[in-house]
Amino acid sequence: MNEAEFIAALRALPLHLGARGLLDDAAVLPFGGESLVLTHDMIAEDVHFLGSDDRANVAWKLVAVNLSDLAAKGAEPVGVLIGASLTRSARDFVTGLHVALAHFDTPLLGGDTIAPGENGCEVFSCTALGRATHLPVPSRAGAKPGDGLWVTGTIGDAGAGLAIARGAQGPAELLERYLRPTPRLAEGRALAPHVHAMMDVSDGLLIDASRMAQASGLAAEIDLSLVPLSPHLSDVMAAATAGDDYELLFAAPPGFEPPVPATRIGGFIDGAGLRLSDKGAPVPLPPRLGYLHER
Repeated sequence: MNEAEFIAALRALPLHLGARGLLDDAAVLPFGGESLVLTHDMIAEDVHFLGSDDRANVAWKLVAVNLSDLAAKGAEPVGVLIGASLTRSARDFVTGLHVALAHFDTPLLGGDTIAPGENGCEVFSCTALGRATHLPVPSRAGAKPGDGLWVTGTIGDAGAGLAIARGAQGPAELLERYLRPTPRLAEGRALAPHVHAMMDVSDGLLIDASRMAQASGLAAEIDLSLVPLSPHLSDVMAAATAGDDYELLFAAPPGFEPPVPATRIGGFIDGAGLRLSDKGAPVPLPPRLGYLHER
């Protein structure tokens, strides 16, 4: 059972309205005149980080990827709960966790610890809580025909950074994008009042755009020539399928002027699926749109 099949099976269970049909990366619960936003992510050795990675960087990444889900809801972090494997590198993890929580001004609320399994692989988890003051809180769903598809930052840097971590040559700034991603919290809060749909790019630009289109009941179009790349990268297809970007992907109405730096890369039309082009010329979909967890 792959990730999509597992989530589809979960949808048959009793769901809270705040779960949004499990079509989003976070749950949203009304809380007075605001909303409480909850998200939970896990990261595992040899899946999300390398065994050779400094566990201080792993702690930073664990916090950052969860706060990125809050950013996509326009939420401000309230605190996190941490689950951690206790190994010889646990002290380095705690050091990195201290740095990350201080940097993002996010307190620790609690959590749990376990011993690693027989294979010794480490797994860490985080539940992040946030408060969203703008209503409605953006979701993956909500894009409308004619909306533009936009993304913040540059795409593919972390994928190139992973290759560097594995021994390839490349600049330190790309390695840093892999080791210590930055959740776009301020950008998310600025965008939330204006967008029709928003999510973060975690598994790859193409697969996440297709998920937004599916949740919205539309087709998404992307012009690969418009996808923003850093000066160090040139292979746009590799960048668009790499993942770990943690930029914000959002749908906005025609004529929209973003309040933060962002690039329009396509739009939404009636239909289904994902359609690619390069300066107007159709481009076939690659065999793999991004990362999908499978056994």
